[in-house]
Amino acid sequence: MVTPVNPPLFDRTSPPTPPDPCPRPASALPEGVRVRALRLVYGDPRAAAELAARLTVRQAAGLDPLPTEPADLAPAVLRGCRAELRALPEDTRLLLLLAAADQYPVATHAFLRAVAAARLDTRPLDAAEAAGLAYATAGGVGFRDAWTRIAAYETAAPADRRDVHRLLARVLHGPAETPRRSWHRGAGALGPSGRLAAELAAAAGQARAAGDPALAGALAERAAALCTDPREQSRLLAHAATDAWHCGDGDRSRTLAARTDTDALTGILALRTGDATEAFDALLAGAARSPDEPGVTPGTPARARAQDGGVDTVTVRVPAMATASTPATHLLARAAEAAVYTGDLRRCREVRWVARGLGVDPPGVSGGIVAAVEGRYEDARDLLEATAGRCGPGGDPTLLVHAGIAALLLGDHHRAATATVRAAAAARARGHVAVVSQAMEFHAYTDFWTGRPRSAEAAALDAQRQAYATGQDNGACHLEAALAMFAALTGDADLCRERAAAARSYALAHGLGLPAALAQWALAFLDLGHGRYAAAATRLRALAASGPGHGHRAIRHLATPHYVEAAARTGDTRIARAAHADYDRWARAVRSPDDLALSARCRALLTPGADALDHYRTALDLHAEGTRAVERARTELLFGSALRRLRLRTEARDRLHSALEAFDSFGAPHCAEAARAELRALGAPAAPAHAGRRPTTELTAQQLLVARMAADGATNREIAARLALSPRTIDHHLRGVFTRLGIRSRIELVRLLADAEDG
Repeated sequence: MVTPVNPPLFDRTSPPTPPDPCPRPASALPEGVRVRALRLVYGDPRAAAELAARLTVRQAAGLDPLPTEPADLAPAVLRGCRAELRALPEDTRLLLLLAAADQYPVATHAFLRAVAAARLDTRPLDAAEAAGLAYATAGGVGFRDAWTRIAAYETAAPADRRDVHRLLARVLHGPAETPRRSWHRGAGALGPSGRLAAELAAAAGQARAAGDPALAGALAERAAALCTDPREQSRLLAHAATDAWHCGDGDRSRTLAARTDTDALTGILALRTGDATEAFDALLAGAARSPDEPGVTPGTPARARAQDGGVDTVTVRVPAMATASTPATHLLARAAEAAVYTGDLRRCREVRWVARGLGVDPPGVSGGIVAAVEGRYEDARDLLEATAGRCGPGGDPTLLVHAGIAALLLGDHHRAATATVRAAAAARARGHVAVVSQAMEFHAYTDFWTGRPRSAEAAALDAQRQAYATGQDNGACHLEAALAMFAALTGDADLCRERAAAARSYALAHGLGLPAALAQWALAFLDLGHGRYAAAATRLRALAASGPGHGHRAIRHLATPHYVEAAARTGDTRIARAAHADYDRWARAVRSPDDLALSARCRALLTPGADALDHYRTALDLHAEGTRAVERARTELLFGSALRRLRLRTEARDRLHSALEAFDSFGAPHCAEAARAELRALGAPAAPAHAGRRPTTELTAQQLLVARMAADGATNREIAARLALSPRTIDHHLRGVFTRLGIRSRIELVRLLADAEDG
């Protein structure tokens, strides 16, 4: 979890928000708000309860940013800490003030040097240690908790604070310590100063170039507080908001952005946490006037600009080998991302038109989707190939994410995995925490389709927690829909429906066509796996008819093989044949082995009698060259069923056993049971689900840990507290345990684990 970077406690610019007259417990908050609230209060349950009671209705619903000032977060907790500190001797409080100023909100690690320079006696720290408030460490002072550290700073007089900041500034030397020295110089200022503001702005640029957006944001915000020029102040606040976003502090970023009029920043925040259509409009407007945005200096190709988020946040000199992308390119990439999220073809076209008007290359993802929908499949392939090809190491994180999306659309899961992993690595290297979860949103698909659904689910849950923690509720919604798809594969009907309902509810309220369509597909996939073909066909037909914000043309296209299967099983093949013809054209254009295999499978399903067998064999030959292990297993199941009906017993048995083994390895018991039913109908023996294996081998490491705690009698809430997870996540893990072990109660779980350990 990323520690939030807050401004100096003595530099508040807005009054506290009045609390909701009907307070609620922290556990009753929406998941995203709950996770962010815990992060802001450093995981302290006392402070979390106090903050939850103080939130407004809009804050509690996630519509407004949460407060970020400590005095607004948990004033009662702070009052208690201040009372304890005031009971200490004055010289003890002075040392604690020095230590707190050295650690918060910017860590400078200069306490011991400052003590030596001022010839201070450190023995008074014994009183703080005796009171259990702080203790001496090898590097300085450790506080009992974050609130004690904050209170140690707040209880001091303003003059004393300025003195310790000036002392710390004097002992910081060398080029590497320049940003932190400037910070203390700014924190020790008596009032506004253009000279100090310029020094802090330059130091922020240095920190930003070094990949430390947290420090850069604190410096830029302090520079804005000291600045006397309103236009420059707005520019600095935009930089600070962008830095806060990069380092994962979404609430602070939104609060600061509200004090600026930057289209680009507004659009980026809306893209990840607001209405996707509003995000698109703001981003496109920002791209059209990007040279006028705060921080953008036209005609300076030798200057480094922010590689993510679209806002040019630093204009420091970089080495000759560095590359500089125009702000318009990044804003258009983000606008394309917003258009993809909405599923609005008209907006995808707008991105292309604006890009051409600005003389830059249009983003390949949106252009590829437009070309595909218009039936220009070769053009779509070329646009997506060009985008997917930009997946080299060390590249721009945002463009690497787009490369991964393009590769997924092309059915190239290996390249998609490479691009998304590199996007996450590049984002971490730049300190851009927010982009990491964006990259992992799409990486989870590669694990899922290539036959690693457990790994995909674990990665998606981790990315969702990170998305919630960094204020990216739209990304968390997309992951919720993906998790519904994973639950559909594993046959957990209740969890699939719960996740799909949550994802669709949020998506429809925020114009997010992509997760809305994905959730609908997940429900259809669940119906298909349980043999409810009419229900699956109905859902997929409804998906095809859904408009922007409710559906998505790419998801509709990707779901075509499932629709053909459902329609063929119900005898409604007229529309299915037209859908397959279009899918086949796409498969032949992109030449993806898996897409060609699925097209051959569709052809087999639409072909009566023995003539279908050659199409199934062609499909399996193509699957052998591809990576979609989940679909290959389904093809083998369908092929084995067709062989059984034609009384080709030997080949049918081989195909069905192969499908059974694959579904067992995926943790898809309902699909495995379908294969067993076919084998029973064939008169061939089918091994029971857990034959020859200890039951615990069916569980992931996380599931086994949760299962053992539950067997020991711990409640879901107690397990969540021990593992630092939400009770909802623990409930999900236990559902997975029960499904994979074929049990229904904790009593059975205790008995099964005891037998396994005895064995």
